[in-house]
Amino acid sequence: METLYIKNMVCARCIKTVSEELRCAGLDVHSVTLGEAVIEGNVNRNEIRARLETQGFELLENNVAHTVEHIKTAIIQLVHSSALETMTERISAYIARTIGKDYEYLSHIFSSVEAITIERYVILQKIERVKELLTYDELTLSEIAYRLGYSSTAHVSAQFKEVVGMPPSAFKALRHKSRTALDHVGKSEKTPKNEKTSKQKIL
Repeated sequence: METLYIKNMVCARCIKTVSEELRCAGLDVHSVTLGEAVIEGNVNRNEIRARLETQGFELLENNVAHTVEHIKTAIIQLVHSSALETMTERISAYIARTIGKDYEYLSHIFSSVEAITIERYVILQKIERVKELLTYDELTLSEIAYRLGYSSTAHVSAQFKEVVGMPPSAFKALRHKSRTALDHVGKSEKTPKNEKTSKQKIL
C-alpha cells in the first residue's frame, strides 16, 4: 500500500472526485481523506498527476509540501466545523498536536512556502467562514462571533473590515457577495505589518 499526498482537497466533493480519478487509473483505493489517499496497485505517478490536475488538484512530491498542506487542511477542518465554539486550547497547540510537530518549525516552513504566516491564514479562513454564515442569514453576528471563537462582535467586525474592506453589515447587504474558494485563501496576500497583533489575538 502507498499513501499519496494531494493538494487543494477541501471538502467531501473533493474526496469523491479524487476517489473516482484514482479508480479510473486502475488503482485499488483503500481510503481517501482530505489531503491523503491510501492506494494499492501499479502506481503510474505521471498518469495520476495528470488526472488530478485536470480536476484542480496537485500531487505532492516532498515532505515539506505535504506538511504545509496538512497544516492548511487542519485549519480548514477546525474553522469550518463547530469545534471553535468549545475549544479550550490555543490554535497553535491544536495545530502542533494535529500535525505532530513543533509549532515553531511548522510556522517557519508554512511562512516560507505560503508567504504568509499561519496566524494570518487562520484569520483569512475565519473571515471566509463569516462571509458564508452571513450569506446564509441564519445567525446573528453575535452568534457567528461565538461560533468562531471571537471575544466579541466588535472583534469579528474589526477583523472582517480589515480583511474585506467593509463591515459585516455592508457585506450582508450586498446583492452579489464575493467569496473565495477555500483552497485559494491567502494566495494573493502578503503578511500585513500588524501581524504580531493578530497572532496574539488568535493563537
